[in-house]
Amino acid sequence: MRPAFSVVFLTTLSGAGQGLVIALFGAELLMRLHPAWNALLHVPPSFYEFGAALALVLGGLGLLASFFHLGHPERAWRAVAMWRTSWLSRECLALPVFLGTTFLYGLAHWMNAPWSLAIGALAVLASLGLFFCTAMIYACLRFLQEWATPLTLVNFLLLGCASGFTIATACAAWLAPDIAPGLGLAACVLTVAGCVSRVATLARNERLRPRSTLQSATGIQASKVRQISRGFTASAFNLREFFHGQSDATLRRVKWGFLLGAFLVPLALVAQGLHPLSATLLLAACVVQYLGLLAERWFFFAQARHPQNLYYQRAA
Repeated sequence: MRPAFSVVFLTTLSGAGQGLVIALFGAELLMRLHPAWNALLHVPPSFYEFGAALALVLGGLGLLASFFHLGHPERAWRAVAMWRTSWLSRECLALPVFLGTTFLYGLAHWMNAPWSLAIGALAVLASLGLFFCTAMIYACLRFLQEWATPLTLVNFLLLGCASGFTIATACAAWLAPDIAPGLGLAACVLTVAGCVSRVATLARNERLRPRSTLQSATGIQASKVRQISRGFTASAFNLREFFHGQSDATLRRVKWGFLLGAFLVPLALVAQGLHPLSATLLLAACVVQYLGLLAERWFFFAQARHPQNLYYQRAA
């Protein structure tokens, strides 16, 4: 498939914001469950306020990026019309709900409201619902074997949470240093889990074999079929939209690049940035991990082999 950068930015930016909200809520929940920690660990309201505002910005940028994927942005409201059957329509509904609850969560902390934890729980539910809707857009496509697996949902969830917790760790190093080590440990665990899940997906996809054949693609049932021409030489929609146009060598470089950038390098930077605490190293970990996730999401789309390419990607 041809990766659409608008969707690449949508899923990575929004995913990081969703993971950040989960990290903020997790930190607040633990502080509420252990009141004695309040005497030992100082977490100012500004940590939650800034974190919620940053999650809102990330989600908003993701929403903005999605408009570049529309042929007619003025008709975007129609995207929600098929919510009963379309995961894309459900995602279009879930994203504003996530942004709204995140805004209320930050507002609750700004007002020092006692119900901030309840609003945070709603924001986490909205975040998880958005993860599910986004992943199911791809996991429900049975004819794309690389996507049609529960690992797609697991990867979207773990990678979004890993980046969100890394961002939360960097924020804590600046605003709430007492809880930075705990958030950093969680970020490392999620990054390792995301790496294991993504490597498992890569191993699974390497073993896949196309269910379609050249015979089923062309409708010619002879035992031996050899295609020597597409029948045309000019560009076409099918050639642009269902094939990335890159070489196998490029795909291999992107694969190893995202394994380093999304997992190994950020893991090392977070571990180094916690002892002693360094906001600079933790910020570098956020930047490197996000760039790695951009490469990972590009590869996610590019690796999917559309059955139509059995016909259209054969050239004389």
